[in-house]
Amino acid sequence: MSSSLNFALTWTFSAAIASLLCTGTAQAQGNTPNAPAINSDQPRVELLWPNGAPGAIGNEPADKPSLTIFLPPQDKANGTAVVVCPGGGYGALATDHEGRQIGQWLNALGVTAFMLQYRIAPRYHNPAPLQDAQHALRTVRARAKEWNLDPQRIGIWGFSAGGHLASSAGTHFDDGNPNATDPVERVSCRPDFMILAYPVITMTEAYMHRGSHDNLLGKIPDPQLAASLSSEKQVTAKTPPTFIFHTADDPGVPVENSIYFYLALHKAQVPAEMHIYAHGPHGVGLAKGDPTLSKWPDQLATWLNARGLLKRVQ
Repeated sequence: MSSSLNFALTWTFSAAIASLLCTGTAQAQGNTPNAPAINSDQPRVELLWPNGAPGAIGNEPADKPSLTIFLPPQDKANGTAVVVCPGGGYGALATDHEGRQIGQWLNALGVTAFMLQYRIAPRYHNPAPLQDAQHALRTVRARAKEWNLDPQRIGIWGFSAGGHLASSAGTHFDDGNPNATDPVERVSCRPDFMILAYPVITMTEAYMHRGSHDNLLGKIPDPQLAASLSSEKQVTAKTPPTFIFHTADDPGVPVENSIYFYLALHKAQVPAEMHIYAHGPHGVGLAKGDPTLSKWPDQLATWLNARGLLKRVQ
């Protein structure tokens, strides 16, 4: 394993983990593939819960989670979809570089994107964000025919606290309720794959992100609840295949969050790929303009392609 300052550490199941675990804990808190021009059509926004979100405490915009829909050009659309969860510590949403830019990047690959504006603190805490993410996945799957999507190629992508939300959706899911009056609730909320960028993962360990923890669960949550929302403790063989990106000296969310989630995936024999870069700030998004970190979206595109997710559905 090279110690070169600008060397990107690429981890697969055959990678050696022990040496990286010996590195110091970080302090807590692009170039994209060549593709045709991005669809210039303005994305449309739909309410996630047209009849009101469960547990809504008011009628303000903050009480109405939504999906911003980014459709690729029809001649490029391949039938894959991704629900995008911006970060922000469960107290804000970085909807530009971790939302709209991601939707546009996915569109350039022929992937349909749904940016989720989920409920956040101080108005909302657990379980509202996870309810929103699960319902977003159900919505996309239930309406797959409307958007020309393959209902078995619906993933979720999260950044930072949005990565915690995405990993929670990938470790807490069900097949739907066949007796539900809402047809959306009758389908599965399991994502078919996950993309986690510098994710918050744990809610119990010393390397947790305190701000996300407090905004989601409060300062002193029930220990069992905190453990249930520590994604590294919830991985099973049914957890979806996962791609992870992080930097070793991330000053916001310690890299141990990604490392221990990867280890849990590996133990459960879940297909996973992790790319850890030696240096880089938190919250880089696609890292446009950074000569080293801007490589990570290309690696993601390669992973998506290798899994058949960029092949066009006939």
